[in-house]
Amino acid sequence: MLVTRTRGVAAAVVAAALVATIGPAVPAGAAAPALVGDPVPYVDPFIGSSRGGNTWPGAARPFGMIAWSPTTTNGDQTNTPGSNGYEYGASRVRGFSLTHVNGAGCHPGAAGDVPIMPFAGAMTTSPSADSTDAVYASGFSHANESAGPGRYAVTLDSGARTDLAVSTRAGIGDFTFPADRPANLLFRTSNSLNGSEDAEITIDPATRTVTGSVLTGGFCARRGNGGGDANPNRRSYYRLFFSAVFDRDFASTGTWKDATITPGSTTATGGEGYLTGAARAGRGSGGWVGFDPASDRDVRVRIGISYVDLAGAVRNRDTEIPAGATVDAVAAQARDEWRGELNRIRVGGGSQARRTAFYTGIYHALLQPQTVSDVDGRYLGADMAVHTITRTQNAQLGTFSGWDQYRAQIQLLALLRPDVAGDMAQSMLAFAEQNKGIWDRWLHLGAPTHVMTGDPAAPTLATFAAMGVTNFDTRAAFASLYRQATVQNAEALDTRGCPGQCVAQRAALEQYLALKYAPQDRCACWGGAAETLENSLADHSLAMWARRLGDDAAAAAMLERANYWRNTFNPAATAFGGYQQARNADGSWVGGFTPATDRGFAQGSSATYTWMVPQDVGGLGELMGGGHVAVERLDRFFRDENGNWAVGGGSAVRYDPTNEPGIHVPWMYNGLGQPFKTQEVVRRIVDTVYGVGPAGLPGNDDLGTMSAWYVFAAMGVFPQTPGRAELLVAAPVFPRIEIRRSNGVRLYINADANGGAAGETDPFVQKLELGGAARTQSWLPESFVRKGGVATFTLGARPRIGWATEPGDLPRDHVTR
Repeated sequence: MLVTRTRGVAAAVVAAALVATIGPAVPAGAAAPALVGDPVPYVDPFIGSSRGGNTWPGAARPFGMIAWSPTTTNGDQTNTPGSNGYEYGASRVRGFSLTHVNGAGCHPGAAGDVPIMPFAGAMTTSPSADSTDAVYASGFSHANESAGPGRYAVTLDSGARTDLAVSTRAGIGDFTFPADRPANLLFRTSNSLNGSEDAEITIDPATRTVTGSVLTGGFCARRGNGGGDANPNRRSYYRLFFSAVFDRDFASTGTWKDATITPGSTTATGGEGYLTGAARAGRGSGGWVGFDPASDRDVRVRIGISYVDLAGAVRNRDTEIPAGATVDAVAAQARDEWRGELNRIRVGGGSQARRTAFYTGIYHALLQPQTVSDVDGRYLGADMAVHTITRTQNAQLGTFSGWDQYRAQIQLLALLRPDVAGDMAQSMLAFAEQNKGIWDRWLHLGAPTHVMTGDPAAPTLATFAAMGVTNFDTRAAFASLYRQATVQNAEALDTRGCPGQCVAQRAALEQYLALKYAPQDRCACWGGAAETLENSLADHSLAMWARRLGDDAAAAAMLERANYWRNTFNPAATAFGGYQQARNADGSWVGGFTPATDRGFAQGSSATYTWMVPQDVGGLGELMGGGHVAVERLDRFFRDENGNWAVGGGSAVRYDPTNEPGIHVPWMYNGLGQPFKTQEVVRRIVDTVYGVGPAGLPGNDDLGTMSAWYVFAAMGVFPQTPGRAELLVAAPVFPRIEIRRSNGVRLYINADANGGAAGETDPFVQKLELGGAARTQSWLPESFVRKGGVATFTLGARPRIGWATEPGDLPRDHVTR
């Protein structure tokens, strides 16, 4: 039977909590702080460029195809210090690459195609033979480096200066050379982050152009948990074309292949392979153009890229950055575009650091999905064939780290840009249709990489539907995802790439449906317990979507399967309580269990994954022995044995803010009747785990997911569960927030400041109003997101223990018994 169940805690726990002192509400009446007029100056692209954040500072547009950013080096041309080419602690650069992925979690990640390097020196040896980057790289200082939305510049220790700006599919660069040294610009066409299968370059002095391409791919190709030599991603799945035109004649040209350098040559071909170190060192091809610095030290280049063909790269370049354009003009256009995107959330009050972390978080979250279609609508499909966007699409969008993004980034995308979310959904449907109907877990561009576990496309599109995204073929998308969840595909038993990049989708589906869990010994997946949890959440999301579509039969079937997470919860896992634990096909529990184990899980421990049931917090509490027991366990999850905060990561049995399986857990107190603890924990994480500067992210940004978590937390709201649009509440850090959705819906969040000079807010909710009416629930309804409204918080320095604790006021689980 379908029920909408409210979550409860033991009455004794609530009664005991009520004896605590209730902090008084801060008086209202102060003038509302002015909203930020221009958020662009608050964006710091260097945030997350160290501490494993794996961001990069280069020039980019919202959802852009091109991202022109440095590739740094620690002395190995087949590797980089950072997963995405840039690490703040590195002090040498070997080029400025045209493509990047924000926060890919393997090393190297992907892309980093066609590094272009200004070299102030004579070309005497092959750059590919410079395997330690001793010659054709340069040191640099951060004091001579600057970055902002759409622009990046640095003066290298060699004296050469690079100044870059971009449009969506093209870039423009000014390169300035010292007057007393040779001036050469290197195109390292084969030197993508993961290497390449092939590359080509053609130099035409008569038209002052350099064109070429690189055939590459290799996402996470060196990943140890991706199958080693059998890694299915050690392959090519796209060719990037480029066309560069200069404003000056060439004084010289040349090319190289492997160790051979050929001055005066204008063509070269050759790839590097996908290995690393000695197995790849010394291989590759490229070319250079030289200029006469005595007559003019500056050279300007316009460059376009395309995943379709060379003509597309030329068309993209000349359409978006026509002849006569300047870096200043293109950079100004980029700032204007970013200003429009960032102003979709305007805040008032808060410190400089708060605003910087907040607007940089939005910036990082809106770098993807990335445009993969040319200005004429053509794009490279998942089948390596050329396709054209539908009449309803603005662009084909790619790159989707599903397991990461569906927990926060896609909700922020849908909140701010439902139109882009719809294009993303339609794009994913097209890629699935080109991939034998299979929705891959992790798309790089449009290519399936198989990375991670579960079926993240289902909660992603179900969430879009819940949040009012309508501009995609919802019925066709649902039917495709529902079929994947109910009819085993031909690859369901394929174990290539396991554990980290298993080819199988809805792995061993028939067996999963028979056992009602994914067996560790026969699941064709990363981990049986993790797969069961992921599938349960995906099936719950499909059930919610089916109900919106009026398909009651599909909703009922998926709701039943949404309970399968219970079959991997072992109530006797430890003497102190139950945990998620992997099971074998014969029903036995996998041995050697401790809460710290990662056996049966993906990038996380049982202690973290046990909480991965946001769709049924009440049911999880019941299995743990009651809501009060669950609360006590949550308390221990966020604190160490001595009662000190432990929210920074580093322990397998406590909260890990650096990875996705547990990022919703701080908000689960709301569903267990103690929302003041959510308010306390969230503010603690916001204040101590996140920050500004290169170390400002707690870990790998995962295509903006960590950044999106901060944005939501700073606004005092967080998505309750994928597939729905309710928002759990904590305390906003800004007294005033206005959200302008691209579909015209307006949301307002107001809070009283604590009177501090910086306009800071207190961390505890004393009262909440929605549309002027008092609200005793610690959540906001779907209508707030879909139709808009005004949420007003009264905050205080001490918790109001009794607020939002009655059983009827707790967030609702939409589940079946």
